[in-house]
Amino acid sequence: VGENEYEVVKSATRLSSSTQWSVTADLSDFNSLKNDLPKMVDNTELVESKGESVSEGTHFFGSFYKPYIMHGSIGPACGIALFDTGRFTIWTHSQGVFPFRSALASMLAVDQEDVHVIGLPGAGCFGHNCSDDAAADAAIIARKYPGRHVRVQWSRMEEHQWEALGCAMRMDVEATLGSDNKIHAWSTEVYSDSHSTRPNSDAGTLLTARYLEQPTALQGRGYLGGGHRNAAPYYVIPTLDVKAHFYQGPLRVSSLRSLGAYANIFAIESLMDEMAHSREVDPFQFRTDHLDDARAIAVIRKLQMMMNGIKTTSRQGLGMAFSRYKNSDAYCAVGVHLQVSPAGEVSLLHMWAALDAGEVMNTDGLINQTEGGMIQAASWTLREEVVFDKNHITSSHWGSYPIFRYQDIPRIEVALVRPPDVSPLGGGEAATPPTPAAITNAIFRATGQRIYDLPVDPKKLQS
Repeated sequence: VGENEYEVVKSATRLSSSTQWSVTADLSDFNSLKNDLPKMVDNTELVESKGESVSEGTHFFGSFYKPYIMHGSIGPACGIALFDTGRFTIWTHSQGVFPFRSALASMLAVDQEDVHVIGLPGAGCFGHNCSDDAAADAAIIARKYPGRHVRVQWSRMEEHQWEALGCAMRMDVEATLGSDNKIHAWSTEVYSDSHSTRPNSDAGTLLTARYLEQPTALQGRGYLGGGHRNAAPYYVIPTLDVKAHFYQGPLRVSSLRSLGAYANIFAIESLMDEMAHSREVDPFQFRTDHLDDARAIAVIRKLQMMMNGIKTTSRQGLGMAFSRYKNSDAYCAVGVHLQVSPAGEVSLLHMWAALDAGEVMNTDGLINQTEGGMIQAASWTLREEVVFDKNHITSSHWGSYPIFRYQDIPRIEVALVRPPDVSPLGGGEAATPPTPAAITNAIFRATGQRIYDLPVDPKKLQS
């Protein structure tokens, strides 16, 4: 606690140099995490099962992987607190001021009526970042200094190493394709940690509460259901078996844009592309042949029109992918035109999206959300991966956790498909799930290399 930021940073640096930390448990070995996930499972859920077993046909299989990824807020978390006459006033950029208030009151052992939380704009993210944690830090310090406003500003390193990440996932998918070019059976095995530990009445949802002199551990596992979001294909397949296997991983996790749908659609749409390619069927046609939803077909056909006439040269590729978010919300098809250099570096040249989000209230806002979702998912797909050793996260700055820069962003076109007389559907997360497979399918067309693990490793694409 100091009068100016310079004094505080200098004091914190001095304190850090003389602090010894105890390590209570080793983290898992980063290099073998994909193989280790099945060994860590402690709970399995049957998500969907229908139809009879199928043996005849050609079998396709893929084991896909998505690493831990960050929210990566451009500005680290900040919170301000005032404790005066027995009451707390908190200023925060939390995404949920009422759930945060409940968690904070529980951590401080006070009545909720004695906690006033004011929401303010701050560094944004799509999901659960550290804003609640920084505000909780401020509240603890403010109680020691009644009548004074206390601002807690996290550093970049603290944000990178302590934020709640999007969890690592493994998806094993298998399909049986008949001689009629129809999928007769499909199975999915998803391995996932929790997808939301947002603040609630459990004090342990605040990171700070876990490190007090009398700590409060996180109760329960949070929202596990996000792990199998979109794990069942939206396509018409007579025999289906989808299981979700849950594990408790070594790193802190919570909700990140589209939850498990990003990883699950990556796996599904990659295998769809592989089957279409093996039978020399147009990828757009192969998908519409497996759909009975006119709105889904219309979105795919719209994307096909947008990409019509695009020519590719050496080591260039076109790819596409489709999903209906949650299998019940907005429809989105994404297309990609890219170039792969001899060194294996991927450059996005052009991206397209056709989106049906039902009735549209704000056209410009919806297009912006779709563009942003594609850019963020492209950054995850080509750049982002949390790296850690046995003691801590080593991706502690932008150099060790690279994200897309402005020069990486291609030309983007978004077309809104607007059926008459339909209800609105949320569009904020619809473009994220189909983007990774659209990119990796284009990489396959450019290089012949099928991508199973994210982010894309340039070494595997070198000519």
